[in-house]
Amino acid sequence: MMSTEKFTAVKGMNDILPDDAALWEQLEEILRGWLKSYGYRNMRAPILEKTGLFARGIGAFTDVVEKEMFSFVDRLNGDDLTLRTEFTAGVVRAAIESNLTYNGPQRVYSMGPVFRHERPQKGRYRQFHQLSVESLGFAGADMDAELMVMLRDLWDELGLTDVRLELNTLGVAAERAAHREALIAYFEAHAELLDEDARRRLHGNPLRILDTKNPAMQDLVNGAPRLVDYLGAESSARFAHVQRLLSDVGIAFTVNPRLVRGLDYYSHTVFEWIVNSDTLGSQGTICGGGRYDGLTELLGGKATPAVGFAIGLERLLLLTQDYLKQDLAPACDVYVLHQGELAARAAFASAHQLRQIGLSVVLHCDAAQGAGSFKSQMKKADASGAAYAVILGEDEVANRTVTIKPLRDGAEQVTIDAAQAATYLMQKIAGV
Repeated sequence: MMSTEKFTAVKGMNDILPDDAALWEQLEEILRGWLKSYGYRNMRAPILEKTGLFARGIGAFTDVVEKEMFSFVDRLNGDDLTLRTEFTAGVVRAAIESNLTYNGPQRVYSMGPVFRHERPQKGRYRQFHQLSVESLGFAGADMDAELMVMLRDLWDELGLTDVRLELNTLGVAAERAAHREALIAYFEAHAELLDEDARRRLHGNPLRILDTKNPAMQDLVNGAPRLVDYLGAESSARFAHVQRLLSDVGIAFTVNPRLVRGLDYYSHTVFEWIVNSDTLGSQGTICGGGRYDGLTELLGGKATPAVGFAIGLERLLLLTQDYLKQDLAPACDVYVLHQGELAARAAFASAHQLRQIGLSVVLHCDAAQGAGSFKSQMKKADASGAAYAVILGEDEVANRTVTIKPLRDGAEQVTIDAAQAATYLMQKIAGV
């Protein structure tokens, strides 16, 4: 007997229906144009990677690796595989495998779904979408600053004004190592105040304790040794240079010495753009990034400097949907209506002809029920968002004409020679 089970989407993995997908497409088009203006090209790595890539690249003691990866054993060959949790590790793996950066620096971006098994909340899902931007092979602090300037340009283009920039430096490995020892000693001396997560991270990744959201630990964290006090002259000078470049172009920022980011591969500059409103709830970060000079070597390649950032697109869409709706293009330019068998054939040919000249056209199709009255068809034409309706009935077919009705500006309909319809509509829609 056939099962009557009704299937639903996997928790935290959402359908994007046509009305919402139109906003997605509009946002993606803006993002691609913005990235092209800064010289970035698209790069696409697989959704599946070997689990070890993330464990080594992101860090074994991060929340992502410890708690959030969708991992499984391939039944065909026994490989340990994971759905990508972010783009950077896969992009760097691909760059190494293809020798992408050895003949010159690369500006690349990736956009698509990523997967983390975390508690679904506003703007955060188990399948969500990221834009990840990577500048591979660039060692200078000017690239760190340029990425933040790029983002300021994007917020302006999307009408986002209530955002702020926070940044910090994580120095180099030796400086982080000295700071790490000081952190361990400090937290060991206050072990009774550590929560379970902090105790687990104490010897694996004590820097992440500074990023705790536990209110009971905030005073303890505020008194912890600061990395800035362990920076050498070169790291301090580099960070000061980043700040000068931002100030030179009028980018406001706050230095946050507790900003560490969630992944192990960062060094030197790290930053976050945060929305000041409560639109995203308690998690206000819309973009985070920083420098990861050691990642290529960590993953088996030649030492290559790199810096980048990622944006959660669901969260960005929540903030910009009202702005995007103002310029949302209709689903079509023209809706073709018809009544009668000969008119249906003429409408089919007319719709094809209009598409051939570059117009987007919806043909009324309802053969199983009959075409329906012109009144009911006109309601569908109006709901389509089309600028014009093309009407074909018995009179139009007999006289080799079409009736064209404007749907948006209140102008009177006209009946013209069918051979002139395409030119007439193109001129009207193009505004010439």
